[in-house]
This record gives sequence, C-alpha cells and structure tokens, in this order.
Amino acid sequence: METTDNLEKALHADIDALRNLYPNTQDLYREVCMLMFFRYGLTPTANKLYQFVRKGSMSAPAEALNRFWENLREKSRVTIEQPDLPDALKAAAGALVATLWQSAQATAHEQFGSFQNEAKATVSLAEEAVAEARSNFERTHAELSATQNELRQAHDQSDLLRHEITSLNSTNSALESQLQSAKTDLLAGQGRLDACRVDFADELEKIRQSSKQSEDRLAGAEARALVEIDRERMSATIARKALEAALAEKSAGDGRFRDEAFALQKQLASQSHKNGIQEGELRTMVANQEKANVELDRLRTQLAATGAEIALLRAKISTHKAAKTGPPTSQRTAPSGAQAPTRKRAKGSEQSD
Repeated sequence: METTDNLEKALHADIDALRNLYPNTQDLYREVCMLMFFRYGLTPTANKLYQFVRKGSMSAPAEALNRFWENLREKSRVTIEQPDLPDALKAAAGALVATLWQSAQATAHEQFGSFQNEAKATVSLAEEAVAEARSNFERTHAELSATQNELRQAHDQSDLLRHEITSLNSTNSALESQLQSAKTDLLAGQGRLDACRVDFADELEKIRQSSKQSEDRLAGAEARALVEIDRERMSATIARKALEAALAEKSAGDGRFRDEAFALQKQLASQSHKNGIQEGELRTMVANQEKANVELDRLRTQLAATGAEIALLRAKISTHKAAKTGPPTSQRTAPSGAQAPTRKRAKGSEQSD
C-alpha cells in the first residue's frame, strides 16, 4: 500500500513537471500515456488519464489514448518479407500476428467500453450535479429576491427613520432656542432684580441717614421747639415723601420682578410639559435634555435664592420699621408736637409694606 502511494506521488510529480513542458492538452495526454506505460509499467486508461491530468473535456483523454495505441501498433508491427521463407511459415506467422492483433483490438474495445461506461456514469453524475446546482441556483435566486425585498424595505425604513431624525433634530433645535431665550430672559430679570436691589439699598441708606439726621436735629432742638418743630415737620414731610416714593418704586420693582418671575416659571412649566410630551421621541437626545434639566434646576435654585434674598430684605425692612416704631425713652419725653412726625413716618412705612 505504501509502495503504491509512493508510486502515485512520483507519477504526480512527473505529471506536474510535464505540464510546464507541454501546454497543449493532447500533447500532455500523449506524454502522460508514454510515462505511465514505459516508465511505471501502468496500462493507461481514459479514466486514469483524466484523474491524473484533469484538463480538457472527457473526450480529450480518450482521443489521446487511441492515438497512443495506434502509434504503438505502428511501431511494433512486424513485416515478414523474406523470399526464402516457406509459405507455411509465412501463413503461421501471419496467423499469429493476426491473432495478436485481434487480441489487442479486443482488449482495446473492452477498455474503450469500460471508458464509455465510466464516462456515462460520470455524465450522469455531472447531470445530477447540474440539476442540483440548478436547484441550488433557483433556491439562491429566490432567497436573493427575498433578501432584495427585505433590503428594499430596510432602505425605506431607513429613509423614514432619517426623516424622523431630521424632524427630531429640528424640534430639539427649537427647544434649545426656547431654552436659550428663557435663560436670556431669566438673566435679564436677574440683572433688573440686582439693579432694584442696589437702588433699594441706596434709598434705604439715604433714608437711614436722613432719619439719623432728623433724630439728631430733634435731640438738639428741644430748646428751640416752636421754631425747630416747623422746620422738622417740613424735613419729616420731605423725608416721608422720599421714603414713600422709594417704597413705591421698590414695590413697583417687586411687582415687576414677581410678574417676570411668574412669566418665567410659567414658560419653564410649559417647556417642561413639552419636554414631557416629546420624551418618547427624543430618546437619542437624552444627554442634551439632561443638560437642559440641570440648567433649569440651576435657574430654579437661583430663583429660590432670589426669593430668599427678597425675604431677607423684607425681614431687614421689618426690623428697621420695628426699630423705628419703638424709640428710646429720651424721645418719649419729647413734646407731643415733636413725636408726630415719627409716628407718621412709621405709619407711612406700614402702609407702603
């Protein structure tokens, strides 16, 4: 078995070497026939030739094999033409040659019949393979058509999703623009609130200074009561008017701020409602929405801090008014005419609150 394998490996190696020397198919088959018959002592058949060479059609090795046997018969033919040979010997030699020729021809016909049977079996297998390949092709073609339909549907769905993404991007841009506008409005309100706070602090400081000056003048003018009372009344009236104007301006500023803060809160609530409705459509923009929510929380914190500051300012104003409402004992002994401006100022402050 090992010897046969080595023989086949050597034969394959020699055939591979002959492929480069004889590119023509018939020449290659002829040389392989000679190689098998003379070097390896193998009887070449069409099936073996095709198995070793595997080049050309199935008829190529049969044609090459017929030519090989024909050439071999031509070269091995013996012509008996001796004049001194007896006729009986000539006849016997001719009969022997004819017998050998008939035997070789019968062997060749048998091999050719075997090759035909093998060729028919190979053709049958090839036809079955072709039928199976045709069936596979039809099945593959059907699968390809189905795949193309699915691909077409997927492409349509992709276009639809692309349009939806474009619409969502537009909606997100509009929401970001509205959010930026809300931020701008809130910053403007914060600036106006800061300006009102500064103005209120300035006016409050002025009122404090004016009150202190009035109290100093009242303490130093007890001896000149009648003259100083009129002057102090006039000063108190001016101070009360300034205080009332400042408080009125402060109240107007607080009202404007409350209106603006309410409008901003309403706008933020509307924005939050819209964001809640569009939450299912804006899955891919969760990060931007979270940033917007963080910004809204910061704005709400600022609003709460602003409210706390307003409450603190109101508490300071109330404390200041309480301090003004309860004067020291030395002022309680002042004449009744001198106490009237202080009570009026306190009453005016309470009404402004």
